[in-house]
Amino acid sequence: MNSAAGSSTPLEELYMDLHQNPELSFSEHRTSALIAERLLALGLDVTTGIGGTGVVGVLTTGEGPVVMLRADMDALPVKEDTGLPYSSTARGIDGNGTDVPVMHACGHDIHMAALLGALEQLVATRSQWSGTLIALFQPAEENGGGAQVMVDDGLYTKIPLPDVVLGQHVFPFPAGKLGAHPGPAMAAVDSLNVRMFGRGGHGSEPETTIDPVVMAAATVMRLQGVVAREVGAQEVAVVSIGSLHVGATSNIISDEARLGISIRSFDEGVRARVIDAVERIVTAEAMASGATTPPEFSYAERYPVTVNDPVASERTMAAFRAAFGEARMFDPGALTGSEDVGNLASAAGAPLVYWMLGGSDPEEYAAAESAGTIRSDIPTNHSPHYAPVMQPTLATGVEALVVAAREWLGSAAR
Repeated sequence: MNSAAGSSTPLEELYMDLHQNPELSFSEHRTSALIAERLLALGLDVTTGIGGTGVVGVLTTGEGPVVMLRADMDALPVKEDTGLPYSSTARGIDGNGTDVPVMHACGHDIHMAALLGALEQLVATRSQWSGTLIALFQPAEENGGGAQVMVDDGLYTKIPLPDVVLGQHVFPFPAGKLGAHPGPAMAAVDSLNVRMFGRGGHGSEPETTIDPVVMAAATVMRLQGVVAREVGAQEVAVVSIGSLHVGATSNIISDEARLGISIRSFDEGVRARVIDAVERIVTAEAMASGATTPPEFSYAERYPVTVNDPVASERTMAAFRAAFGEARMFDPGALTGSEDVGNLASAAGAPLVYWMLGGSDPEEYAAAESAGTIRSDIPTNHSPHYAPVMQPTLATGVEALVVAAREWLGSAAR
């Protein structure tokens, strides 16, 4: 259950502080300062400002493997509606200069708190292991490809190259459970921003305009056929229109429409085919509407498929099975959500192991599963109602990181 503030542990209080003070991508200034302070207090060598707001702590205890533990820091432009006593009321300025509500609607606060808790244990037991531990706190996973930005900013000229990259993501599975899917584990994502141009005018004289509302509406509906009619039954792809903005008042026909489109895929051939179809349909609908200016396309975050190294994953999951027991392990399958953690591993030439951490109340999840109402009753990541139960989620996340790190670090000389 989620703890009340009056009976919380120091780590739970840290988590609630992070939850109440979320920051948008590349604006994680308070968050990164707090993390840097914590890392310095633990005795790590700390480098700040990598990729803007990225923070990395390094601790070496002797010869041995170099192990990276990664957590992401950014939040989302979502207005929280969880009813929690530590709900976020924060606001921020998004990339368009708009004042928006901000919420940790994807659980990155759990990721940060769990990693800081794991570091406390690993530092306290440093006499028992040998090697180099890297704790990387990444900005802008949600919007901006912060992993690659850190790499491009010289990450691996500032810290050692890791031999393995480890991380976790809280997800609406039962709290206390965890597991990784070997091979392709999370989808590639291509986020596409589209501008469609019409000709504005008075709402009473639509015949003098080229209405971008009708143009955009026709486009949205036609895009629903991409997966249904251009992707095979054995292939996987998702096309979602997450934003549509046209006009400002009822009696003015606007000049343009803006669409935000998210494309997910696991196969490069499917990925290319879907992107081509989306661009083709947008262009064709603009022509069908009589637009005299072709649409503009700009891509935001573009992450590759997240691939868990099969051998490294099995080694890590074996350590989890020994520590947690078989009953708490599960295979989440390949998820259509996307992640950029793989860029940290590929840039280092290191295997990646990225596992799912259950965060839903086990009793509520079991009841919803029994009733067949998981989709409606269990809030998912990016929902304004999404809030992992604090425990046992946080304790499991801490222990998982410790177990995984100790599996890959060397043993101290006796």
